[in-house]
Amino acid sequence: MDREKGRRMIQLLFVTCMAAAPAQCQDHRLILGDMTPAACLRMAQPELARWIENHPDLRIRHWRCSRLS
Repeated sequence: MDREKGRRMIQLLFVTCMAAAPAQCQDHRLILGDMTPAACLRMAQPELARWIENHPDLRIRHWRCSRLS
């Protein structure tokens, strides 16, 4: 039933770069769970803020929500 309303397993994909060496970047993925893409957009910024608190030497270059495939 929920799948019919647009709920899917969603992941948050983001790229971080070293603050001291901006050319050194890595891809990351957080699996957020079964939700709508709109819910992912609402959850993404707080999740990324929490992540960056634990990784202060990194900067988030970009991010997006995606269905888990």
